[in-house]
Amino acid sequence: MIFITVLGAAAGGGFPQWNSNAVRCGRARNADPLCPPQSQTSLAISADQRHWFLLNASPDLRQQILSTPVLHPREGLRSSPIAGVVLTAAEVDTITGLLCLRERHELDLYAAPPVLDVLAENPIFNALSSEFVTRHTIATTVPSSLRLPDGQDSGLTATLFPVPGKVPLFLETAGQDVQSDEDVMGLDISDGAKRMVFIPGCAHLTEAVRSRIADADLVFFDGTLWEDDEMIRAGLGPKTGRRMGHMPVSGEGSTIDAFADISVGRKILIHINNSNPILDRASPEHAMVIAAGWDVAFDGMTVQL
Repeated sequence: MIFITVLGAAAGGGFPQWNSNAVRCGRARNADPLCPPQSQTSLAISADQRHWFLLNASPDLRQQILSTPVLHPREGLRSSPIAGVVLTAAEVDTITGLLCLRERHELDLYAAPPVLDVLAENPIFNALSSEFVTRHTIATTVPSSLRLPDGQDSGLTATLFPVPGKVPLFLETAGQDVQSDEDVMGLDISDGAKRMVFIPGCAHLTEAVRSRIADADLVFFDGTLWEDDEMIRAGLGPKTGRRMGHMPVSGEGSTIDAFADISVGRKILIHINNSNPILDRASPEHAMVIAAGWDVAFDGMTVQL
């Protein structure tokens, strides 16, 4: 079995974003039950509910752990059921939380070579001492067993696969083609019987990605923006969603349309930007995604396969 807990469902900045005075952010800040706050995207997965692996380490990780009882210490003076972390990219939103795991706890860190290269080039991540944190390179499209710190098999296999995206924001240079098929990965997790796919960022759906998604029991997919030009029209930034590495949930070339003919057991939108109206559970847009057969992730959501 695969047990999944959504630690955070929002895109970078969370919901409400700390400096946003937008209406929905204000409602979330004022405890409107229809606009509940969401922290930045990360999942916890387990095959036995005793040992857990984090999928990405968001900047909100410390608070997410405190808010999730299954991740609390259980024995001895210091302990944790967190056995490892799997990274899908080297964005600030996916790696910053690693620094919350520096307190001499044994765990394994899994990622593709470009992500591990970024960590190696930034000495601040040496705070995760190699004495306790072992870094594992995962070759793309090759299944890798997720191991417990004592070397035993966790019962879960992880396969990283490239998806269209972009280089991390802090690595962009002027005039650079930011679209990349090497810097952003999707993640296929299996226990041998059930399979889930995690794609928190995807600029467009290629045939290779469609094939990876097909027949999965569960897919968590990029729900960043409702419309491609959402940020521009709202006066929040100059970039389209696709320029930021995210296909829109609705409109031309949308996620809803792209998934219409893909066989998937359950579909859940995650990595939702604070500008996206689906964060309002009473909005027409939220009703539309539900009618289209999607769920909207939220902090604390649990799924069992």
